[in-house]
Amino acid sequence: MEQFFILKSEPKSFSWDDLKKAPGKKTNWDGVRNYQARNYLRSMQKGDKCLFYHSSTKEPAIVGIVEVSRTAFPDPTAFDPESMYYDPQSASGKVRWYAVEVRFYGEFEKPILRSELKQYAELSKTELLRRGSRLSVIPLRASEFQFICSLRKIIYEK
Repeated sequence: MEQFFILKSEPKSFSWDDLKKAPGKKTNWDGVRNYQARNYLRSMQKGDKCLFYHSSTKEPAIVGIVEVSRTAFPDPTAFDPESMYYDPQSASGKVRWYAVEVRFYGEFEKPILRSELKQYAELSKTELLRRGSRLSVIPLRASEFQFICSLRKIIYEK
């Protein structure tokens, strides 16, 4: 059964444009250091869809859709002493952190602002809109994903 998620990224760290310029328009979704978010990553299956959300901006917004192209694997940044996501406890060989690979799937013709999302009763229970929600990986109900996608034309990858 297909699952749906929101993946948050600060554009200064990794933006939608960075993804579109990446080889094969895909990237590892790594550096997640929250156990609940990690568990969501581990539950993802190939083909699951995720909304790509720009956070920590003047106007946070959903900008596109990515598809999981590789299921969870040990996060390489946890083992790299040069990475800001290095985890010394992982260096002992114990895998604590995971990543998935995602690829470009579709782009909204215009970003869907967080302020706009708040206007819809259909999204009132969405974790993204809950005050104080800080997770970088958030599950969505199929109905929420479909409703959000209905708000804008989607330009799909050919």
